[in-house]
Amino acid sequence: MILIGENINIMSNIIGPALRERNPKPIQELAKAETKTGVNYLNLSIGPARKAGDELMEWVVKTVQEVTNLPLSLDTTNPVAMEAGLRVRQGRALINSISLTRMEEELPLVKKYNADMVGLLWGREGMPRDAAERGVIAVELAYRANEMGIPNEGIWFDPIVTPVVNVDTNQVKPCLEFMNMLQDIAPGCKSTVGLSNISNGTPTHLRPYLNQTYLMILMKYGLYSAIVDAFDSELIKIAKGEKPELVDLVNRVMDGEKPDLSSLTEEEVRYVKTVRVLTGESLYSHSWLEI
Repeated sequence: MILIGENINIMSNIIGPALRERNPKPIQELAKAETKTGVNYLNLSIGPARKAGDELMEWVVKTVQEVTNLPLSLDTTNPVAMEAGLRVRQGRALINSISLTRMEEELPLVKKYNADMVGLLWGREGMPRDAAERGVIAVELAYRANEMGIPNEGIWFDPIVTPVVNVDTNQVKPCLEFMNMLQDIAPGCKSTVGLSNISNGTPTHLRPYLNQTYLMILMKYGLYSAIVDAFDSELIKIAKGEKPELVDLVNRVMDGEKPDLSSLTEEEVRYVKTVRVLTGESLYSHSWLEI
């Protein structure tokens, strides 16, 4: 699985000030640390960057490339800033991300700079309600990209993961259903998710269980890539195939098996309970592992 380290982000209490002050040291230290974890890309998220975004993106791309050879995922909603980063990138970059509302400005950048792209399945009217709406958006994005000479193999669709705490708008199952249909509606396209979104709003010490379990669920549906916390070592091991027994357990629970919890280890029980929360079998609460 292709892993994209999410940690260089303007929302960070350390990285945000470093970006604004053009202080390379914290950014380069983090880039080197992420590189050692085994991720395949580094995501550089500078947000909307409305003021001098082009200068900022160019600076951070150059700054990171001084200390790592990993390919970069460039993350901004500012197309001018995106192009500034693409001009100075080394190797094939990933544009994160392009939606229906931004495709007219950004699809030409994919073609011009021979980049891969994340197709964000956000509709013109907002969040898609189900897998079918995600499919409609994916087909339109792929069609427009193909018209410009961008092959399906360069398109990575993000079905949009929403926090499990939002029980009224839980989108876990629609994401899985979309994953199941992706190759039928857009053969050759890949999939990616912002994995940590699933645990937004939950206590910090519980977030890894949600992230790791949802990754294992998505792996069952052929997930190609995930944007992840590079420093979640257990998650990295799962993605690299080093925890097959846990993946098998999660898959069996997804297939309807109801294991006797008393026969499982404490770690296995946590993952089984988390599968039940993510699939809606159990209601989410901050104490779901204790129930």
